[in-house]
Amino acid sequence: MIFQIVCYLLLVIIAVIVLIDIVPIFGDWLSRIHIGRFQDRQTWNQSITTVGIKWLNTTPKIKVTDNTRFVVIDMLRGNYTKRAIQFWQEASLVLGLTEYLKLEDSPNVKKEIQKYLDSKFDQHGQWKHKPNHVDGAILAYALMKLDHVNMDHYKNALDYTWAMIKEHIGSDGTVSYRKGMESYRYVDTIGFICPFLVSYGIKYNKEECVDLAIKQIQEYEQYGMLQNHHIPCHSYKIDNKIPLGLFGWGRGLGWFAIGLIDSWSELPNDHRYKLLLEESVRNFAIAAMKFQQKNGNWNWSVSRSESRPDSSATATLGWFMLNAAKISDISQECRESADRAIGYLMTVTKRNGEVDFSQGDTKDIGVYSMLFNILPFTQGFCIRIMNVYSKDASASSSRMNVM
Repeated sequence: MIFQIVCYLLLVIIAVIVLIDIVPIFGDWLSRIHIGRFQDRQTWNQSITTVGIKWLNTTPKIKVTDNTRFVVIDMLRGNYTKRAIQFWQEASLVLGLTEYLKLEDSPNVKKEIQKYLDSKFDQHGQWKHKPNHVDGAILAYALMKLDHVNMDHYKNALDYTWAMIKEHIGSDGTVSYRKGMESYRYVDTIGFICPFLVSYGIKYNKEECVDLAIKQIQEYEQYGMLQNHHIPCHSYKIDNKIPLGLFGWGRGLGWFAIGLIDSWSELPNDHRYKLLLEESVRNFAIAAMKFQQKNGNWNWSVSRSESRPDSSATATLGWFMLNAAKISDISQECRESADRAIGYLMTVTKRNGEVDFSQGDTKDIGVYSMLFNILPFTQGFCIRIMNVYSKDASASSSRMNVM
């Protein structure tokens, strides 16, 4: 009898493990039926935004590993997801919904955002769980973009974020990705910290914050770019300036792009760094457009047309191009590039509004995921780009009517 009970228990455990592996795979297959059927951009925008609203307070957990078998083991070991990964996923959703609110004054969206803020910050405006890594700075930046929120209430969290970033400044005067990786500089870090540093520095008259953001970008341009092609590598070592990882990693371009374009956008027009960063925006836009594929996407390895398209790279670079279009001499090319990126992203959107086929989380320098699935980070940037695109189109139409 005892032997039979043990056998039954083992069978149940095995069945549960198999189901944990099989159900997500079957779910992906089922959800991709009729993918890419959106024809109208406003319908698409509403659909992806609805998903973004739902995900803000129930953000899907993003896998750290590429394992698709015995996933339960990763879950038990705590290797399935990490808090730092969720910071930039959630920040992207907040950034996207912020742009949506500029077009649609939705009480429901404001309610969901406040619910989210209440889950992250205490009654004194301080982090409930203080971030130890620089990934948290992009969420602080997203917080600062909320026009309907009293930012003074959250100043404790913003001040803590600046203090945390300062603790990561290395011997070269730039910010490291992790305290245990002081000798490396990652392209991700530019996207994580630079927009926050510029926004925080301008708002609270801390010029040293702006100086640090510009230094972070300039150092990477000097040591982390492929000569004659101006695309970043994954990382470089600060003692010998040797580049590490892949030149042309798609999401790496995306991280550099959002760090650069949002920093430039946050600077007032009369700021001493405005024209300097504008030249960086121009150079990177020209370089990145050369690697955009005919379908409007950027691949996960942008220099190889044979590699898979990456929705996360496409959404972030599309955002960059839409904003770089403010520079008159490259405006038309950038606008067309952003338009094509949006067109591609519509073709990889599931019928339920989830944007598919984003590369999974990176494991290490030069070790990239081969899983392509949904990513809240991509969803947020799709919402962000589409709402700004719609706002610009509406403004252009109004000008034409006046004429």
